[in-house]
Amino acid sequence: MSFTEAVRTCLRNYVTFSGRASRPEYWWFVLFNVVASILLGIVDGILFGTAEITTGPGSVSASSDGPLSSLFSLAMLLPWLAAGWRRMHDTGRSGIFLLYPFIAILGTITYAGFIGAFNFADPFGAGIGAGQLEGLAGIVLVIALIVCVLSPLIVIWWLTRPSDPQDNRWGPAPAPRGAA
Repeated sequence: MSFTEAVRTCLRNYVTFSGRASRPEYWWFVLFNVVASILLGIVDGILFGTAEITTGPGSVSASSDGPLSSLFSLAMLLPWLAAGWRRMHDTGRSGIFLLYPFIAILGTITYAGFIGAFNFADPFGAGIGAGQLEGLAGIVLVIALIVCVLSPLIVIWWLTRPSDPQDNRWGPAPAPRGAA
């Protein structure tokens, strides 16, 4: 599958979460998204400049890009999710595994909130203190943080795996390269 075929296929299947996406289809689409985002970011910088908000001591400095790159990213969110979902199907996994890092991060944040690891009185303070990393709660929090770091790597690993050569419950195997 060529670059243009992959982009056309992914955009044609804008919100199609069923079926399978071959490895080249998915990774060409990822390359398209990365290159287009970089180019639109450059165009944004030329047309709109950059906005920077700086406040006094203890405050956060923020920087903003123009609208083109942001609108492109928003428009490509569903096709990217759909292509990743179909890619997971192609490797023999449920598409929900694509969301595994988000689920792990949400669970870790929720758990950290339950054990009182956040200091809401001083939001710009030190964050997690030594008191929160003591005992069983601390061990579980450290394991959860390790899972948060490893889970995106696991998903990338799954996305790079070869296609399941047989038909699976999500559809027939993708056509071999060069087949019509």
